[in-house]
Amino acid sequence: MSKILVVDDETDLEVLIKQKFRQKIRDHQYEFVFAINGRHALEQLELHADVDIVLSDINMPEMDGLTLLTKLNEQNGLFKSVIVSAYGDMENIRTAMNRGAFDFITKPVNFEDLELTMEKTIKHVCQIRETMKAIKENNILKMYVDETVLNFMGSREFESSIMVNETVEATVVFIDICSFTSISENESPDTVVKLLNKYFDVMVKEIIAQGGYIDKFIGDAIMAVFRGDYHLDRAIDASLAVREKIEELPNESGNIFFAPKVSIGINSGEMISGNIGSVNLRRLDYTVIGDVVNTAQRLQAAAKEGQIIITEQAYQSVKESFHCKQVGEAVLKNKTTPVVLYEVLD
Repeated sequence: MSKILVVDDETDLEVLIKQKFRQKIRDHQYEFVFAINGRHALEQLELHADVDIVLSDINMPEMDGLTLLTKLNEQNGLFKSVIVSAYGDMENIRTAMNRGAFDFITKPVNFEDLELTMEKTIKHVCQIRETMKAIKENNILKMYVDETVLNFMGSREFESSIMVNETVEATVVFIDICSFTSISENESPDTVVKLLNKYFDVMVKEIIAQGGYIDKFIGDAIMAVFRGDYHLDRAIDASLAVREKIEELPNESGNIFFAPKVSIGINSGEMISGNIGSVNLRRLDYTVIGDVVNTAQRLQAAAKEGQIIITEQAYQSVKESFHCKQVGEAVLKNKTTPVVLYEVLD
């Protein structure tokens, strides 16, 4: 159900709206809240935080509609405003748009036009809410968002709901597409991007199937994180599936021959989870950091084509569930002693 706040000092409009939309009100498609001026509208928004649209007149006592638009922008709410006014001159329209109005309707109101505008605005608001939901759940890495989302990201509600920094027990997986540089150096940009996205789609599907999420795409590599019960086991299962699915893909024969393979590093343990980046740039990544993460990346760098590499500690945890073999020792960056490496076979 969509909630609409109507702001107008003409009480006749309230009666007309209730009559024109009575069927949708009964069917719980629309719920209307009414205010007689801008000040009253702000009070109503305090009581109804889930408003989707504000329909506002311009000429009202105490606080007019253009002043209300300015106040609404300061609230960083996930709603859109539509001006409904007899003042339909270009100056008022431009002022309203510059102050954040989504659309403008002139009086006397054509209710068919009003309903179409409301449906269009509700659809836009729903898209914004879905965008915010995706950000909060961290199911996507990057997206283009409008000013409403960016403002909301700076609000206290956003900070309290998503910007939580904590220490977590999890497994990190780095998956690199071996020798993909040769493709990027010899094929057209369009071919490179399409091919890389095709490989990523295959890998992401298997990661999500095991309850993992994509932390970030790094060039031709993926960093994935697994949390919850049996996070290490699920990470290994996903890695085995990724290796199998990638190797089943057809070879590429463009300017050069390319047989897709992956090298994978997996590490498990305690790490810091939080939003890392620049608040000034409004660019933050919800990610994990720490020695466990760094080691996972170095394990991937040590892995050869087709290998899934884990530490001895991880091996001891999963040796009864997976067939592994020791591949020797390696000196990893920032490690004082060599690390014993194991390859997961199946």
